[in-house]
Amino acid sequence: MSSSNNGIDTKSRNGYQTFEEVHIPMPWGHVSGMWYGPTNIQPIIALHGWQDNAGTFWNLAPMMPKDMSILCIDLPGHGLSSHLPDGQSYYIFWDGLVVLRRIVKHYKWDKIKLLGHSLGGAISFLYAASYPNEVEFVISLDIVSPSVRDITKTATVTGDHIDKFLKFEKLTLDSVPCYEYSEMIKIVEDAYKGGITKESAEILMKRGMQPALNPGKHYFSRDPRLKVSMLGMLSLDLVMAYASQIKCAYMNIRAKPGMEFEQPENYQKVLDVIKLGARKFEYHEVEGTHHVHLNNPELVAPVINQFLESL
Repeated sequence: MSSSNNGIDTKSRNGYQTFEEVHIPMPWGHVSGMWYGPTNIQPIIALHGWQDNAGTFWNLAPMMPKDMSILCIDLPGHGLSSHLPDGQSYYIFWDGLVVLRRIVKHYKWDKIKLLGHSLGGAISFLYAASYPNEVEFVISLDIVSPSVRDITKTATVTGDHIDKFLKFEKLTLDSVPCYEYSEMIKIVEDAYKGGITKESAEILMKRGMQPALNPGKHYFSRDPRLKVSMLGMLSLDLVMAYASQIKCAYMNIRAKPGMEFEQPENYQKVLDVIKLGARKFEYHEVEGTHHVHLNNPELVAPVINQFLESL
């Protein structure tokens, strides 16, 4: 494990927990992360949502038990992690699954604990299903599985998404859009359509932006190729097959109104299958947006902590 602070203030908002910036080697570079708590204790691995970064847990992690460790990861192409090699597409669910396995192998952990929001929750779902005897628990925030889309819609937009990928991969540091800090924060707020506060946008941008070549300007640190996210999606029958493989303790926290799904009826269908095989199952609802864990962690932390105490 190598570490550096990358200029980020590693003292938590609440002051009683700090994190260590870590770099985990990958064949194409590294995966960055924030390790909260003692580094001699195997951590809960926390995975963020699509186009977010490890900072999504900035407010939540310090509210979790002080005697636990939490490793919040920047997935490839996000935050401070290396982008995938030139010419390689992102298949966000599958990439995350493989990277998570690489992390587990790197630290030589036999059994892991997972906390995931959105994309991170979907990756945790896939991992718990793929390695059912190697996961102690999954805590999933406002998602249950990889989102199931209308397959006819996927078929009609595939060509367009490939062309967008080819366009995005040509962007270089001297051609990527760059903005002043206040303008960038406003862009982030607007992109989430009221789903995050200004404070939350600023937290995400601690890892989500880098200084541009133009003085006083910044660019988004995430790989623009991540915008092409429709490729490699799962069908409902495949999601159900994975759900039936999950054996670990499982808790799902759904935000209300939370995230809008293209086929919302599938959410409960997948939960019903997980419930059949999980050694322990809990479902909770909290008032808030899709990023309630970042905006209002005080609503989410007690639910998580009670679950952890019950194990």
